[in-house]
Order: sequence, then structure tokens, then C-alpha cells
Amino acid sequence: MAEPHANSYYAASATTFTDQPPLEGDAKVDVCVVGGGMTGCSAALHLAERGYKVMLIEANRIGFGASGRSGGQLIAGYAADMHKVEKYVGPEEAQRMWNMSVEAVDLVRERTRRHAIDCDLVDGHLHVGVKPRHCEELQDLAEEWDRYGYDGVRYLDRDAVRERVDSDAYVCGLLDPKGGHLHPLNYTLGLARACLDAGVVIHEDTPMTGWEAGDPATIITSRGRIRANHVILAGNAYLWEKERRLGTSIMPVGTYIVATEPLGENRATKLIPNNEAVADILFVLNYFRRSADHRMLFGGRVSYSRIEPASVGEAMRKTMLKYFPQLDDVKVDYAWGGYVAITANRLPDFGRLAPNVVYAQGFSGHGVALTSLAGKLMAEAVAGQAERFDLLAKIPHMPFPGGTMFRTPALVLAMAWHRLRDML
Repeated sequence: MAEPHANSYYAASATTFTDQPPLEGDAKVDVCVVGGGMTGCSAALHLAERGYKVMLIEANRIGFGASGRSGGQLIAGYAADMHKVEKYVGPEEAQRMWNMSVEAVDLVRERTRRHAIDCDLVDGHLHVGVKPRHCEELQDLAEEWDRYGYDGVRYLDRDAVRERVDSDAYVCGLLDPKGGHLHPLNYTLGLARACLDAGVVIHEDTPMTGWEAGDPATIITSRGRIRANHVILAGNAYLWEKERRLGTSIMPVGTYIVATEPLGENRATKLIPNNEAVADILFVLNYFRRSADHRMLFGGRVSYSRIEPASVGEAMRKTMLKYFPQLDDVKVDYAWGGYVAITANRLPDFGRLAPNVVYAQGFSGHGVALTSLAGKLMAEAVAGQAERFDLLAKIPHMPFPGGTMFRTPALVLAMAWHRLRDML
């Protein structure tokens, strides 16, 4: 039985989407896409536009995973800095990867316009520092982005940040006017509606229970089998238990967000006057933004143990008040969380499990943009134009220490060190 969406502000304000029936019986298609989040819907849409007969199956509901409940922050680049990327692929290919990350941001805007997706898309993103050492890091980041030809970015001192965020906690910032934020569930539902309009067959409440290699490959579900010339695995944090090879390079971790009660336009505007999305650069980071109906959406508190805090709402509210004590009289209307997938090197994991079976996962917090690009690159690979897909697939991914049994406690110990460093 399919699970509902998380009890979130996004689910409460979601646009209408007609439930799609579960698969009953067998089917034959050109491409089967497994996973109904941003990655899967993007891939299915690109493939349908190329003329392929596409079926998308989703274990629960469209946008059930991180695509429907994330912070909604639209950011160029990757969760790892470009120096690390250069070590893996060299400077020339690193430039291509950077350009693709910018293309990812542009692709979200292009899809939103073309398909008239009502997802509250707003321009502007701001990285902020909470410690003096963060200012040097942000200045280095500004120089790095400039070196890669990403113009328009501006370093901000304490006073300039204070004009954009009504908090005394932040000592510097980096403004990216090309970034932005959106309602992630409504964006995902909009992509799914565009898929239906393009002829994609979608089956919700249809989990993959296994698959068999071959030409065609076979996707196995509890109520039918799908034979497909090509398969795209796009389940991210939710598919690795069905295909264990996907679990070697990713770790599902819990993230949490609260939405306050509506603050009113004047009070909300005072908090973030220019309505940018904001994220600090602590290792265990916090991120926040205004909603279209004038709430504060505040997220963070990553759980690497995957044990949910006893009270998500109270824990996140306490963190929010550390930075915005003026919200002490404000109630939290919604509190939710769920899994996202990270990789050890914080770069996305692209690859093949068979010549006709590809996957992309592990976007490590940059999924709003990179998932749409991943869908496009996997569609290119299916069409025989795999050069760009193969570039990202070249990035090596080490398994998390401890294997599938002990990697979670090992990671918790490592993250404890980073949390301590955040406090210094």
C-alpha cells in the first residue's frame, strides 16, 4: 500500500495531481523509469520528447521522497568544491562539469516556463558565514566561481548581509542572483503532469521488487512485469534495498524542516527583504527562506544515524530561534523530515548496472537543480549520446567505511567531529 506524502507544508499547499493507477499485468516499453521524483520525471519527460514509449513507476506517490519535501533551494555547482572535481577529472573536464551545473539551474527555469508549472519560483540565493573563518572561505568560493566564468556573484560584508537577513548571527555572505528557490513538491508534480501530456504512462503505488538483466531487461513488480529496452533507476535514497549495488556509494540521511504559521507580509519581508533562499556554510548546515504565503521555512539538523529526533518541530524551532530570536512568539504549523542520499565525496553518483540500465543518485543537497540535469543526461545516454553522462560516471565513489552493517555508526562518529568543529 502506497504511503502518503509527508505531513508537510508542501503537501498541504500542493497543486492538484490526479492519482495514477498501479500497474496491473505485464507491459512492453522502450524505457522504464523507476522512481517518481525530480530525477525520474525529468528523465521520462526528456525521453518522451525524443519519441520514446516511456513508462514510469513509483512505489508510493509522485514526489514522495526528497523531491517533495526538500528545502527547495536552487543552487549551481556541487556539494563538493571544484578543486576536488579537478582532482578527479582534470581542469578542462571540471569546467564542463561546472557548465553543466549551471545548465541544471537554467533547465529548472526553462521547464517551469514551458510547462507553466506553478511552483513559486523566486530568484536569488545567499550563502552566509557565522564565523570569521567562513569569510575567507566565501571569498575563496567567489574567486573560484569567477574562475569558472560564473558572473554576477557578489561577496557581502557583515553590514551588507544584515541588510538582506534580519539576524545578527551572520558575519559575511556570498550573493548569487542566478540561484533561487521553489516549492519542490509542486515543481515535481508539474513535471509529472508534463510527462502525462507528453504520453508517458505513470503508475503510482507500484514498487519495483527486483529486475532481471537482458535485452530487453525486465522490471519485476508485485502485480506485473515490464519488459524494457532501457531502464533508468531513479530512486535515490529509497531504491538501494532493492538493488544493493546502489547502496555501496550512498548513505540515506535524515533531514528536517519546519514551517511557521503565516507571519504576514510585512513581518516576513523584514526577515529576508529581497526574498533570497539562504544557507549557512557550517558542515551541518542550516537553510531557510520565505514561503509564498509569508511563512518562514527553516531546515537543517541532519541525522546521520537516521534516528529521528524525539520532537522534530521543537528541535528545529529551537535552532531557528538561535538565529531569529524575534520569532519567539511564532508557532510552528508543520514539521517534517525524511531521507536524502549523500555520497562520501559529496559528488553525484552516475553509472550503469548493465549496458541498458543506468542510474543517477546521491546529489548530496544539490538535488533541486542536479536531478533535472541527471534526467536529461540519462535520456541522452539512452539515445546513444552518452558523452556527458559518461563524464559524471567517471567520478570514483568509495564505499562508506564499515560496509552496509557498520557504516552508519562509523559515519556518526565522523560527523560528531564535524559538529564539534562547527561549534569552534
